[in-house]
Amino acid sequence: MADVKAEVREFLSSRRARLSPQDAGLPVYGGNRRVAGLRREEVALLAGVSVDYYVRLERGNLAGASESVLDAIATTLKLDEAEREYLFDLARAAGPSRRKPRKTPGGVRPAVLQVLDAISDAPAWVRNGRHDIIAANPMGRALYAPVFDDPRRPVNTTRFTYLDPAARTFWRDYDRIAWDAAAMLRLEAGRNPHDPDLIRLVGELSTQSELFRQRWASQDVTYHRSGMKRLHHPVVGDLDLNFESMELPSEPGLVLNVYTAPAGSPTADGLKLLASWAAGQQERFTDEDATAEA
Repeated sequence: MADVKAEVREFLSSRRARLSPQDAGLPVYGGNRRVAGLRREEVALLAGVSVDYYVRLERGNLAGASESVLDAIATTLKLDEAEREYLFDLARAAGPSRRKPRKTPGGVRPAVLQVLDAISDAPAWVRNGRHDIIAANPMGRALYAPVFDDPRRPVNTTRFTYLDPAARTFWRDYDRIAWDAAAMLRLEAGRNPHDPDLIRLVGELSTQSELFRQRWASQDVTYHRSGMKRLHHPVVGDLDLNFESMELPSEPGLVLNVYTAPAGSPTADGLKLLASWAAGQQERFTDEDATAEA
């Protein structure tokens, strides 16, 4: 993401390539087209800008583009909400006055830890934009036990997904989880493209995972606000969990994730078993700490 112009070129050209003239409501004359998707001239026509101006934009020169022009291009390319945000973030990053890298939080306030502790019956944790888990309640640590097996701290769910062989067993919908992880990370890279830790993480994943390289090159971005995750826990088995991801207004850049299950469902029973196992693990760690101090 250090080369924002290159990211702009690849993003706009990839979104243009996925649209056919029929998708855009344009008539098609003749059977042979040299380009996949829309031509630059067609995007310019539909967005109400000159061809030369759109060509400049797609070459990465978004600096100075007005919100109305960006909005017209987003509408023409049928960008969804996450893609539209990404385009505007790239335009800000390409501006003449680069913002300093936003500091990604590495910890949470005691009050947030109290909120986590108060959520006693559901797995919950707080992550930053790089997908580092920086705080978790006992149920959260128990649910993500395979993730926390990584000795590095903070643990990172995207690193686990792409670099740990256990991830393919843990995530029952592995392909979707892998796509989501890369797309969420790219959205964060648009918000904070000069974050050195994020750049290092993307570099690590790119050099060690061919799948991540493919997902990253797709230029896809997405939100991850709510839904279901199906996983296989090594102790309690299969779980079908509803999740909610909530941004913390008092902690910019941090997100609280909470997993739940309908009352009386097999997954709710599984969470009860997980709670018992988590209590045993916590008691074991406490005993070990006491022994070490003695």
